[in-house]
Parts: sequence; structure tokens; C-alpha cells
Amino acid sequence: MMFQDEGKVGRVSRPKACWAPTGLRPTVAGGIVREYVHVFGAVSPKDGRHDSLVLPYADTEAMSMFLAEISRRYPGEHILMFMDRAGWHTAKGLEVPPDMELAFLPPYSPELNPQEQVWDVLKERFFGNRFFRSIAGVVDAAVEGLRWLEARPDFVASLTQRQWL
Repeated sequence: MMFQDEGKVGRVSRPKACWAPTGLRPTVAGGIVREYVHVFGAVSPKDGRHDSLVLPYADTEAMSMFLAEISRRYPGEHILMFMDRAGWHTAKGLEVPPDMELAFLPPYSPELNPQEQVWDVLKERFFGNRFFRSIAGVVDAAVEGLRWLEARPDFVASLTQRQWL
């Protein structure tokens, strides 16, 4: 059983709260550049396994590519993949591997998807108060964060198991 979601990370700066000595106002570099990449992720709350792909777009073709990659990474396993009802999740052209079954979460219920907790950690630890001069820097930060998460299944399980086990 896995839960899937997409996240969008990019160069638009959104300062977040941080600590500073009394009397000192922290400054954060920023910019108004609207460049993004899409991160496809799937988490297994039972064991904390997390798999992801960073892609330049989110559409039916990208979703098919992600599902095929998940299927490739777990040969011989039948995967029940929970997800929301984004247009590319329900498109007629979506290619679902034969060893995978899709199930859909209720509309407007991101709190039911444990992958949301993974996005929160990724954005907090690897994107908070950072300014990226190029989209390549965004991709590098995303890959660094995703590798960090994927190397820590116990941590990911502790984030995601609360509501499902």
C-alpha cells in the first residue's frame, strides 16, 4: 500500500518564520521568478519506503512514467496506490502497470494523504528561506532532500504511520 502525490517546488520565494536575536530583523533574499519543477512521490507508511521522481511537468504522460518507475522498483509486488483525483490521475490515457491498482482518496482531503507530511519536511528542510539563482539549483535541492528522505525509512515511517497504522 502506497500513497502518491505531486509537489511543486520552484524559484518563487516565500519567507518563513525564523529565530533572530532581539533587535535584529533577519533578511532573506527573494525574487519573483515563476519557474517550477514537479516532484512525484509515493510513500509506504508501513515501512517508510519513499520513492520519487523530479519532472519538468505534471500531466498524464509524467504520471504514467512515475507509475512505471514504481512498478520497476518493486518487482513481483502488487501495489495498491492511493491518490487524489487530479486530472492526470483519472485520464483515459493513463498507463497503469498490471501489478498496480489505483484507489482514490475523497475530494478535498489532503490530510488523509501521508505523502503531504513528506512534502512538509522536504520544503521546510531543503527550501525554507533559500534563494535559487536558477531552476537547476531548485532541482539540486529537491534531489538532495529526496535522497535524504529515501535514506531514512524509519524517519519517514514515523512521519506517516500516525494516521494509517
